[in-house]
Amino acid sequence: MLSSYLAIGEITKPQGVRGEVKLRPITCDPGRFEGLEQAFFRKGNEYVPFRMQVTRMAPDAVFLMVEGVADRDQAEKLRGEMVYIDRAHAVELDEDSTFLCDLMGLVGRDDAGRELGKIVDVMQPGGNDVYVFQGPLGEVLVPALKSVVKKVDLEAGVMLLDARRLDEVAVFDED
Repeated sequence: MLSSYLAIGEITKPQGVRGEVKLRPITCDPGRFEGLEQAFFRKGNEYVPFRMQVTRMAPDAVFLMVEGVADRDQAEKLRGEMVYIDRAHAVELDEDSTFLCDLMGLVGRDDAGRELGKIVDVMQPGGNDVYVFQGPLGEVLVPALKSVVKKVDLEAGVMLLDARRLDEVAVFDED
């Protein structure tokens, strides 16, 4: 089941003395913060809404004010907090794209019936993403290529892979 909330960043530290915080975005498009006025903190199993104002953006950071946070001490208490949005306010993806968090836990199978295990990580080395599967074959690294990934079925929790291409491009853990 897909989560109703998506993580979009982590508050890394207070910035200045007036309650501003620095956030490390974990989204492909930091511009998605422009105009964002409400987000959520996770408290246990609950998502608590809060109002915010983006004050400025840098290439690797977003600076914002959180409503009710007026000084450095209050901002310090937010260090390490993840910031979420609900799916209703998530950016629209094209039909060939999926949020990375939705891929976590998918079972990888190739079209020859071989199971690779579950996706436990998605590496982003700069070119193509690389899916990290952990399962009966040990750790398997699979590049996110259209010629390798035949189908992603989020409802069924399965990623179908091309066996022939997989043998050509995947890295299998050789214990």
